[in-house]
Amino acid sequence: MSDWLVLVLAMAGACAVVVVITLVRQRTASEDEDPSETPDVIEYMTMWIGVIYAIVLGLAIAGVWEARSAAQDHVQAEAQALHEISERVRVYPPEVRDRVRADVDAYVGYVVHTEWRRMADEQQVTERGGELLGRVRADVTDYRPGNDFEAQAYQPLLDQLAAADQARNARADATGVTMPPVVWWGLITGGLITIGMVFALQIRRTGRELVLAGLFSATIAFMLFLIWDFDAPYSRGIAVTAEPFLTMFPGAGG
Repeated sequence: MSDWLVLVLAMAGACAVVVVITLVRQRTASEDEDPSETPDVIEYMTMWIGVIYAIVLGLAIAGVWEARSAAQDHVQAEAQALHEISERVRVYPPEVRDRVRADVDAYVGYVVHTEWRRMADEQQVTERGGELLGRVRADVTDYRPGNDFEAQAYQPLLDQLAAADQARNARADATGVTMPPVVWWGLITGGLITIGMVFALQIRRTGRELVLAGLFSATIAFMLFLIWDFDAPYSRGIAVTAEPFLTMFPGAGG
C-alpha cells in the first residue's frame, strides 16, 4: 500500500470518526441540553492540552527531520570521499590507478543497486558492502609510493578512506527508526486526548463547527503521518536517496 494512500485513509478516517461521534451525540442528546453552556474551566483545559500537544508534535517533527537530514549528509559525505579517492589516485601508476577506480566503482554500484534495497527492506547494510570497501582500502594502503609526488598524495588518500568508512558507519547507524515506541504511545495517546477534548466543548451546534472539528482531527493525522514517514530515513515515502552516488559516479546508474 502506498504511503500517500495511508495518509489519505488516515486523514479521512480521523474526519469520519469525529463526524460520526458528533452526529451520534447530537441525535442522542436530551432536548433540554444546552450546548452553549460549556464551563470555562473546560475551555481553558482544552486550550492548554492543545498547546502542549502542538509543542510535542513540533519537537517530534523537528527530531525526525533532523535525523533524516543527517542521514542525507552521511550519504553525501560518503559519495564525496569516494569521488576524491578516484580523482586523487590519478598520480599513481596506471595499473594501480585503474585497479583503485575499478574497485571504487564496484563498491558504488553495489551500494546503489543492492545494498540500498537491503537498507529499505531490512533497515541494515550488508557485509558484502563492507568487504568491497575493504578492497578499496587494501588497494590504497598496500601500495608503496615510488616517489615524493606519490608520497604526498598517500596521506590525503588515507584521510578520504577514513572519511568514507566513517560515513558508511554513520549511514548504517541511521538505517533504523529514530523514535522510541514510548514516544509513539505518547503521540497517539495525546492525539486521542486532544481530539477527545473537542467533544468536551460540545462541538455539535453548526455545520461549520463540524467541518472545523474534522479538519482539526485530519491535521493531527497528517502530522503523525509525517513523523512516521520521516522516522525511517531510508525506508519510506520521503526517503533519502542514492542521488549523490549517481551524481558523482554516473556509471553506477547503469
